[in-house]
Amino acid sequence: MRTALRITGTALVFLLAVLALPAGFGAPTVVAAFDDLHAPRTDGAAPLPAPVAHDPAKPTAVVVVGDKGAVVSDALAPYEVLATTGAFNVYTVAPTGRPVPLTGGLDLVPDLTFTELDRLLGEAADVVVVPAMPDVGESTSKPVTDWLVRQAAGGSLLLGVCNGSAVLASAGLLDGREAATHWFRVDGSEDRYPAVEWVRGTRYVDDGDIISAAGILSGIDGTLRVVERLVSPEAAVRAADATGWRHYRRGTAASMAQARFGPADTVVGLNTGFGWDRPTIGVLLTDGVGEIELASVFDTYGQSLAARTSAVAPDTEPVRSRHGLTFVPRADPTAAGDLDRLVVPGAEAADRRAADRYADLAPVYPHQEPGFPFDGVLLDLARTTDVATAEWTAKVLEYPTDHLALTGPVRWAVNSSLRNDSRRAVVHHGV
Repeated sequence: MRTALRITGTALVFLLAVLALPAGFGAPTVVAAFDDLHAPRTDGAAPLPAPVAHDPAKPTAVVVVGDKGAVVSDALAPYEVLATTGAFNVYTVAPTGRPVPLTGGLDLVPDLTFTELDRLLGEAADVVVVPAMPDVGESTSKPVTDWLVRQAAGGSLLLGVCNGSAVLASAGLLDGREAATHWFRVDGSEDRYPAVEWVRGTRYVDDGDIISAAGILSGIDGTLRVVERLVSPEAAVRAADATGWRHYRRGTAASMAQARFGPADTVVGLNTGFGWDRPTIGVLLTDGVGEIELASVFDTYGQSLAARTSAVAPDTEPVRSRHGLTFVPRADPTAAGDLDRLVVPGAEAADRRAADRYADLAPVYPHQEPGFPFDGVLLDLARTTDVATAEWTAKVLEYPTDHLALTGPVRWAVNSSLRNDSRRAVVHHGV
């Protein structure tokens, strides 16, 4: 049975700091923890992406990432859904060709630069997916927003995922429109972009030439809506089945309860307040791994703020994902420093026991059981951290867990009679 944290003395002061959020989340440890999600590599590695194939008979869909990176699931989940259909040319694009950090330290080599894409197509892309980016509204995002304005003028169907909607809003593309964004961001978005009508309680908003999805995994629903419109509803059903997404609602956006920051969610403040205790997880990259499988590991542990992740592979050689993306690990598993655990994404990697050579690191295969890739990782997070952290993480991901039996230790628990109305003050660089 869950036991409550005793609220006395210094514990009360600390808890009130967490509940007061402006002060609690302004602490250096918290800021550093969130910034770590987008920490760039420093070794100057710049491998080439895999050569792109282009079929002029197919529509072209691109996932755009800025030079400062993007949220990993916002980018990779739509990419895999679109690639799974076989109906699109699907590329990742960025202002430059150097590796960009997806949250958690997964470095992606963009398939094409903006200039290369423009040269390839000679016109705007048919679909542009815009994930959350860490520098939204800052001068460093201008190459992205200027390019998005040109794509919109050329007739692209735009899909904003999570705080990618704020990227579109910062470009002026959502003025006078309805739009969705992450529940954690919506209040701040209303303050910052008052010309947009921000909608709550839905997984996406379809406003014609712009579709905006709510938080993180709601981007899958928004992407399936793109598939419905540009290919067929039947193709969307097949893509949902292929990726294991059980929340698809044909022809309409599934409603969901509007999340709020509540007492149980103070676990994130406690995790970051005691950040010195966070383990470092080596994530072994293997050729052929699914994009959503990769995202599930980096985003689940990353958004929890209860662990650090580091992308590793033998000899730090680049790795190609299932649908051809290029990722660059940051270290060899045997030279990655003090790894506390080794996690190996991918059902195929589990089948062939791809990490058995690292038996001394006791590799964990979160995708060895069937199901949506995030299931196994959330179960592992609950077992190795605590249930409250796993529940918080699922809430941030906007992923229903009614079908999961989350079990694990109890580290933090707060009496549910406590109330908190400070959600506007949270600055969360991960979502």
